[in-house]
Amino acid sequence: MQFPVKNTKGEVVGQMELSDQVYGAPLNADLLHQVMVHHQGNQRQGTSSTKTRGEVSGGGRKPFAQKHTGRARMGSTRSPLARHGGVTFGPRPRSYRTSLPKKMRRQAIRCVLSAKVAQSRVVVLENMDFAAGKTKEMAAVLQALSVTSSALVVTPRPERNVSLGVRNISRVKTLTADLLNVLDLLRYDMVVMSVEAAERTNHLWSTASVPVAEQAVEVTEQEEEKATPAPAPKRAPRRRKEASSTA
Repeated sequence: MQFPVKNTKGEVVGQMELSDQVYGAPLNADLLHQVMVHHQGNQRQGTSSTKTRGEVSGGGRKPFAQKHTGRARMGSTRSPLARHGGVTFGPRPRSYRTSLPKKMRRQAIRCVLSAKVAQSRVVVLENMDFAAGKTKEMAAVLQALSVTSSALVVTPRPERNVSLGVRNISRVKTLTADLLNVLDLLRYDMVVMSVEAAERTNHLWSTASVPVAEQAVEVTEQEEEKATPAPAPKRAPRRRKEASSTA
């Protein structure tokens, strides 16, 4: 698909080709929700803890007599029904981490980027050469691009000047193209990226592209298959000759 390219003044200066596989994928709301819950769970520390009635100090003596008080019987002041007692089924330290197939995570990123493009929430800049790295300069560029809400600035590689210009602007974050994730894409309204970053996303998140790690694994497996000698054929077991019985 053809997408307009703008300069820092907000003027259209050209067109670039965006991959239909990355920016034209159909929306899958169930997949987005599943991936978002996966990322949020992996960010949880899981250190919340409460004490049960057996861990709360005190409560060794029976508070009052079993009968003739007119009250319900109670054997300990650390019961979950009493004040300052233990907690029933409270949180305990645990891990909230889950695993999710890589293909699902990659497809979710394509769904979000495609939805952003369909809603005109993606802006491609001709370049992001901010030599001074000033907040005032970055704010002027965002205003010229009509970015009034939150924005995610995507760069092809870590750019110090872009990070310096963005860090003092509220609701604006900078991120490299290879670190795009569903949480940040859903959290920020607009996506501002350079032409080089857009080309990088075309290559990274396309279904035809194979990650370098997967290519290395495939090459290693092929080398192992070549290096492993073929197993020797198994010999048939010898049959014992039955001793002839003599009359």
